[in-house]
Amino acid sequence: MKEKLVEVAKQAMAMAYAPYSGYLVGAALLCADGTIYTGCNVENASYGATICAERTAFSKAVSEGKRDFTAIAIVGGKDGKPSEAVCAPCGVCRQVMREFCGDDFFVYLVAADQVETMTLAQLLPVSFGPENLKND
Repeated sequence: MKEKLVEVAKQAMAMAYAPYSGYLVGAALLCADGTIYTGCNVENASYGATICAERTAFSKAVSEGKRDFTAIAIVGGKDGKPSEAVCAPCGVCRQVMREFCGDDFFVYLVAADQVETMTLAQLLPVSFGPENLKND
């Protein structure tokens, strides 16, 4: 399934709207039921209104009622080609992942010639999540 997610993320990358940075990002989010949601970055002239590919995928999935996720593949680069280095999610995207996913959620970081597999716990150690707000 990892290979399929990587391929779908690359396809999503082609849909990115990045006229300012020229850095296109695609994401493919795998739900526990096997459904895949895609996302791409959508830049905005005001910069702060830009949304990352990962958050786009999560927003699409959540808006369709999905809440159980197992993995995400992320790819980014200039000129529509994966970069030589992996494209890691920003801090905000890591926190959005943490809202819906546990420590064992897989994150596939895609580069031109490699895919690095990490868990959310590795990307966001000692994290703050929904359980921290529950009353004991």
